[in-house]
Order: sequence, then C-alpha cells, then structure tokens
Amino acid sequence: MNPRIVSDPNICGGEPSIKGTRIPVHIILSHLAAGEDYETILKHFPRLTKEDILACLEYASFLATEKIAAV
Repeated sequence: MNPRIVSDPNICGGEPSIKGTRIPVHIILSHLAAGEDYETILKHFPRLTKEDILACLEYASFLATEKIAAV
C-alpha cells in the first residue's frame, strides 16, 4: 500500500489518514466525489500535496478490488 496512507489508533481513531496529518482519507475522497478539483482541495487543506490526493485515490481503488470471502 502507499506509504502516504497510515492507520494509527492514536490518530483519527485509527481511520486511514494521510501521513503527517489528521486528515482521514474519506474526507479527501468525499471532496473528490462532490466534484472538487485538486486545486480546490489543496486550498482547503494546504498541508496536502497532489501526491497525497493521488494516494487517497489509490487507496480507494485498492479497497474496491478486495474480494469478500464467502461465508
């Protein structure tokens, strides 16, 4: 997985977040889903980089390809 995405129980309750921040991945994904472009997101979150946004997309893509085991 991308080293820019971390999950630490002491940060954001263990939710996947962007390394060095307290910004959960799902927040960035929700901004993208709402139609915001990278530049707008970077203005809202000045500590982020374009690479951080791309890491969030990579993480979402990874989760979307996970297979659910038959129960």
